[in-house]
Amino acid sequence: MSATTFSPICFDRGHCWNKDLRKQQRVVKCSIKSGHATSQKTVRVGVLGASGYTGAEVLRLLANHPEFGVALLTADRKAGQSISSVFPHLGPQDLPDLIAIKDANFSDVDAVFCCLPHGTTQDIIKGLPKHLKMVDLSADFRLRDISEYEEWYGQPHKAPDLQKEAIYGLTEVSREEVKSARLVANPGCYPTSVQLPLVPLIKASLIQTSNIIIDAKSGVSGAGRSAKENLLFTEVTEGMNSYGVTRHRHAPEIEQGLTDAARSKVTVSFTPHLIPMSRGMQSTIYVEMAPGVRIEDLYEQLKLSYEDEKFVVLLEKGVIPRTHSVKGSNYCLINVFPDRIPGRAIIISVIDNLVKGASGQALQNLNLIMGFPEDLGLHYLPLFP
Repeated sequence: MSATTFSPICFDRGHCWNKDLRKQQRVVKCSIKSGHATSQKTVRVGVLGASGYTGAEVLRLLANHPEFGVALLTADRKAGQSISSVFPHLGPQDLPDLIAIKDANFSDVDAVFCCLPHGTTQDIIKGLPKHLKMVDLSADFRLRDISEYEEWYGQPHKAPDLQKEAIYGLTEVSREEVKSARLVANPGCYPTSVQLPLVPLIKASLIQTSNIIIDAKSGVSGAGRSAKENLLFTEVTEGMNSYGVTRHRHAPEIEQGLTDAARSKVTVSFTPHLIPMSRGMQSTIYVEMAPGVRIEDLYEQLKLSYEDEKFVVLLEKGVIPRTHSVKGSNYCLINVFPDRIPGRAIIISVIDNLVKGASGQALQNLNLIMGFPEDLGLHYLPLFP
């Protein structure tokens, strides 16, 4: 894929599918009963926490997945309800009813997306059967240092042995590790938007790591679906506000990834903002270039790093990324600009916080774990306008 175009969309599965890879699958074809219908799928999937935004987004994406069939949906507060009563837009799918997680039978499930709140996931996952492949969309397994987890999340880590097994799943960076994982910690939305442009530049020693400033903005869905006063329409609309100033929980996750890339400790200045739109995220990143480095060098390094990637797109020079251009899709659009201050650069990265920032990347990761092409089920073009 060139650095200036989107990946082509393939509607003919026969041309997209690697037949040799298909023959190598270890999982067996099975019938998945969803309500009154039975469909032939290769992998039986459960969605834990299906009544939240990320759970609903997983189900939207799975609707077009040719190999993953939904066998189990849990939502403790909505147990006993149909998914269409919670999310009418998912009604056309023939999905099982929601049940409490304590009543779930995992013997007929191969893999799960865990879309539960932070702080509850560790207890749930450590009690799941060992045969399950798992992608956790909470923050509970993202930080390798369990003392750092306790500092930022205010409680002890409840599954330290499982933490050692977890793979941090920034797909384009950790693809090979994800392929052999049993448990993947799906990255947060802000860390995804920040690390994708910065990691290649840091690895190539093109930017200084001592003075990185990240000004990030997210749609309201990033705060989850729970009823909160600060998320009421009148509190959010016609305005913008910073939050988590100096203490946002994604800061240590960002620093962990950038430290890995630099092979030395990286500390960033990171301030997130809530803006009055339902979904979308932009990170505007200010960096100091290494001595002798030009803005063209940053652009060429990003082009080299992502020219063969399906979902990370470097735009043509001078084109400013917009959240409108990624809405509903798994794309990350990036570009780099010269700052008015000599020696500095401005990097802009946009994603849909619910897709590439959550459920879409989770599907990329589970595709890899199960041995499928990572873009399977993710051929959604952005919605515009």
